[in-house]
Amino acid sequence: MRERTVSGTDGSLDWVLILAPYRRDAEYLETLLTQHDMVVRQAVGPEELAAKLAEGPGILVVTHEALNPAVLDIIAHHLADQPAWSEMPIVVLLDRAAPHARVRAELSAKWPRSRQIFYQRPVATLELLSGVQSALLARFRQREVRDHLEREVELRRELNHRVKNILASVTAIFEMTRRGATSVDQLTDDYAGRLQALSKVHSIVFEAGGEAVDLTEIVERTRSPYRSGGGDRIFAEGPPIRVKRDASMTLALCFHELATNALKYGALSRPEGRVRIDWELSSEVDRILTLRWIESGGPPVTEPSNPGYGTRYIRSALRGLFGSPPEIIFDPGGLRCIAVGPSSRIC
Repeated sequence: MRERTVSGTDGSLDWVLILAPYRRDAEYLETLLTQHDMVVRQAVGPEELAAKLAEGPGILVVTHEALNPAVLDIIAHHLADQPAWSEMPIVVLLDRAAPHARVRAELSAKWPRSRQIFYQRPVATLELLSGVQSALLARFRQREVRDHLEREVELRRELNHRVKNILASVTAIFEMTRRGATSVDQLTDDYAGRLQALSKVHSIVFEAGGEAVDLTEIVERTRSPYRSGGGDRIFAEGPPIRVKRDASMTLALCFHELATNALKYGALSRPEGRVRIDWELSSEVDRILTLRWIESGGPPVTEPSNPGYGTRYIRSALRGLFGSPPEIIFDPGGLRCIAVGPSSRIC
C-alpha cells in the first residue's frame, strides 16, 4: 500500500480512496489526482480496504476487476453502517467489454446507499477529473447537511434546557410571591410585575443575538417605566460591560425588586425622589465590579423587622452572582444596595 497526503486548495474537501490492484491503474490514478491537489490513499486487498473505509474517505474509486465478492460485501457493509446524512460517492471504472447494464444493476442493488458514477476505460483525463471533483463536492455538501442537522439537534437541546430553566424560574417566582402575598390582588400584581421583568430581560438577550447583554441595556429597561414628561427618575452611569445571559436575568430581576420597593415605600413613592444606579470596574488584574443602587428624596427609611420577599431575593440572588452577599443599608436618607465581586463571575 502506498499513501500520499497532499493539501488541497480547499482543506475542507475529503480524501479519495483508490482500490485498483491490477496493472498500474492505482499509480496512474494517484498521480493524476494528486497533481490536481487532491488527497489520495490506496488500498490493496479486502483487509486494507476495510481498514481504510473505517477511516472515512470522501469517495471511493474502484476498478471493475477489483470487485470480487469479498470486496462487494465489505463496501456493502460500510454503506449500510453510514449515518443517515451520508451517501458515499463511488466511482467505478469499467472495461469496454464489461456488461455495463448488468454491472450497474447489480451494484445498485448491492450498494443502495451510494452515489455511483460509472466510466468506461479508457476515460478522458478531463472527464475523470471532473467526475471525481464533482463527487468530492457532493460529499462536502453532504457533510454540510450533517453539520446543519447536528446544529439543529444542539439547538433543540439548548432550547429544551432554556425552557426548563424559564419554567423553574417562573415556578420559583410564583412560590416566593405567594408566600409574601396578603391578598389575591397583591399576588396578581406582584407576580405579573415579576414575570414582566423576566420577559424584558429575555427580550434583551434575544435582541442582542448572543450570550452576552450590555449592562446599560438592562438598566435602561429598568428605568424606562419611570420616565415622565421627558424626565428620568432613575439615573445610571458606568463603563460599557457585557453581562452573561444568566447574570443579566438575575440583575434584571434584582433591579425590578428594588424599583418595586422604591415605588411602594422608597424614593420613587414621592415626586422628588430619585434613584442612582452606577457601576465601576477596578483596574486590578482581578477586575472587581462594584454595582450600586442609591435612593434619595424619599420618605425616611427604617429597617424592617421582617424582611419581605424582595429583600430576601436580592440578598440571595446577588450573593450567588457576585460570590459574596450585597450590602443593603437602610439609611434614613435613602436605601442603598451595594454588590461587589470579580467581574469574571458576571461578564
